[in-house]
Amino acid sequence: WDYAEANPLSASSGNWTAMQDWVAKAVAALVPSAEGSVLQQDAQTAAYPARCAISSDPPYYDNVPYADISDFFYAWLKPLLGPVYPGVFATLATPKAEELVATPYRHGGKSEAESFFLQGMSKTIENMARQSGAEFPATIYYAFKQSEMAREGISSTGWASFLQAVIEAGYAVVGTWPLRTEMANRMRGIGSNALANSVVLVCRKRDAAAEPLSRSEFLRALQRELPPAVKALQAANIAATDLPQAAIGPGMAVFSRCAAVLEADDRRVTVKAALQLINAELDAALQGDLDKESRFAVSWFEQYGYGKGDFGIADNLARAYDLSVAEVQRAGIAESVAGKLRILRRDELDAEWDPAKDKHLTVWKCCQQLIRALDEGGETAAARLIGQLGDAEAARQLAYALYDLCTHKRPDAAEAGCYNRLIAGWMDIQLRLVQLTRTQDPDQQTTMDI
Repeated sequence: WDYAEANPLSASSGNWTAMQDWVAKAVAALVPSAEGSVLQQDAQTAAYPARCAISSDPPYYDNVPYADISDFFYAWLKPLLGPVYPGVFATLATPKAEELVATPYRHGGKSEAESFFLQGMSKTIENMARQSGAEFPATIYYAFKQSEMAREGISSTGWASFLQAVIEAGYAVVGTWPLRTEMANRMRGIGSNALANSVVLVCRKRDAAAEPLSRSEFLRALQRELPPAVKALQAANIAATDLPQAAIGPGMAVFSRCAAVLEADDRRVTVKAALQLINAELDAALQGDLDKESRFAVSWFEQYGYGKGDFGIADNLARAYDLSVAEVQRAGIAESVAGKLRILRRDELDAEWDPAKDKHLTVWKCCQQLIRALDEGGETAAARLIGQLGDAEAARQLAYALYDLCTHKRPDAAEAGCYNRLIAGWMDIQLRLVQLTRTQDPDQQTTMDI
């Protein structure tokens, strides 16, 4: 349904011989250590073995009509394998009524199809949660579509509804891990309905004695627990593109471990509202302990990018950070001309910049100069600059924040790519710094926290 048929007798990709080779390689690498069994059951009523680990990749809402597509293959398989598996091929076509996907033409409309899917998915996850043991976490996959990510981001309706179903079933979400499951060329070829990536929900049964939290208690717990969790993710050098989804895990762990989060009037805080609160706290955690000038620069950049804005607005913003516009200018990150202010671009910063001589050192400038060094001189130049700075962790943390800003709040793919390059290359830059240090002093034993 999403590929072109290849000539099986050709030498190009998809030919018969190449496919045989790949299957042979897979079989050769498969080393089963125990016997297994496969059963076909309705997921809403399936019986799970005792003390089992559950890992489920459920249908993707309305993304792929598997049953309809299966009829193409079923017509060829039935004459061949019908005598071998008579029970599987007893029907004229594949069963479709119970397939848990939101197919409007099968259920009388979009809202009816959505209701069918959500009710069925809730029953499925409730069945899983009821039979889950305490020994192992359950893992459930959620697949974002490109159109969903582009339109609504990580607080999309589909994602929020799915999380809501998981939590209402009795699970506490203890982790959310993004996985690269789709090749870039596949996404370009199919378009907006293609999968962007998948997120694995790591779940455990919620404590039956869990108490509700007020909204303010939830926010305090988020402010206490999310920043160290984000730092741990950054220390693992998780990609900038994956951090927002991975950070949902620690936030949802706070939200889902209690019986409910309640507003002042006792209304329940929805998952969608909780996601928005988590995103806001993530923004604050990403900015970390920035100096006042850098906080000003981030706020200004969020509104105007590298464009100009009125001096009066800049003056009010500076006062909010206990600054003056003159102090921002003295820091060398902005200029004010004819009643307008703008943030300086990287190529306008001092090319001979020496952080040791800078009397107004800011994290913003360190981050931008590191990107400039990486782009112009590669990992070696960036490593040398980190050696001069001594500690550049705040600059890397700011790169995460600016990537998120350029991706979601002020979309700019080129600028986002600059911050992503710095983050993705951080480990290599640090290793290069170790090599440079040892080259300069071979007798020195260098220990670094990489």
